[in-house]
Amino acid sequence: MKPVGERNATRQIGLARALSKLGYGSRSRAAELIRTGCVSLNGKIRLDPETPVSGKHNQIAVNGKLVEPREMIYLMLNKPRGVVTTASDEKGRGTVYDSLVYAQYSSNGNNLAQEPMSWVAPVGRLDKASEGLLLLTNDSDWGARIAAPETHLEKTYHVQIDTVADEKLLRSLTQGVVAKNGEVLGAKHARLLRLGEKNCWLEIVLDEGKNRHIRRMMEGLEVEVLRLVRVAIGPLQLGALAKGAFRPLTKEEKRSIDRAMQVRRSHV
Repeated sequence: MKPVGERNATRQIGLARALSKLGYGSRSRAAELIRTGCVSLNGKIRLDPETPVSGKHNQIAVNGKLVEPREMIYLMLNKPRGVVTTASDEKGRGTVYDSLVYAQYSSNGNNLAQEPMSWVAPVGRLDKASEGLLLLTNDSDWGARIAAPETHLEKTYHVQIDTVADEKLLRSLTQGVVAKNGEVLGAKHARLLRLGEKNCWLEIVLDEGKNRHIRRMMEGLEVEVLRLVRVAIGPLQLGALAKGAFRPLTKEEKRSIDRAMQVRRSHV
């Protein structure tokens, strides 16, 4: 067994985080398992998710079965409109996991085997009406860094609205819009992509991700969003990936996102 915390032997972390870092599940799911008495550390049941874990020789088990470190999975999905970004839905709506039921990639990222999907979680969210690029991973720390507002990793959206945008509207988006709740929301960049007679498409770039950020900006301007598609996260482009399809990130794509996060942090 590969020991927990091998790379940082002297670093102490909570049991829920240690279980999550093994690729077993999200930190919240790990905490739930711990509180219900399903998790043992070095042969002893622990009920506190913050039980400290340090050193090289810890053994974590769930329901008596030793947890081995799992291969880290990094996927990109073209989320269809109308499905929710959650593992299950109390209203019975389709979820992003409907596309992932029989997905398991080999370590080289090329061969697809018909086996149940190892646990992965969405990186951030796209609401039900939104579509486009969504990342999923079992690397909880990596996902948290991408989603964290302080990382300032750019996300690019193509947005169709029910009016023809003028310079005033574009300027408002970058200068800041007062949402209905009084919060000021802004975009890093906004430009016109193409015009119709009564509507248009905009490209909007955010470097922070607040809940329903673009929709609330448009609501503050009394503009209706007709479609909202995320087309890029940092340097990673959605490209020609079919709607509802997914694939693993290439090694270079993963490295390019990591480099972009490092650059963004160095400039904050």
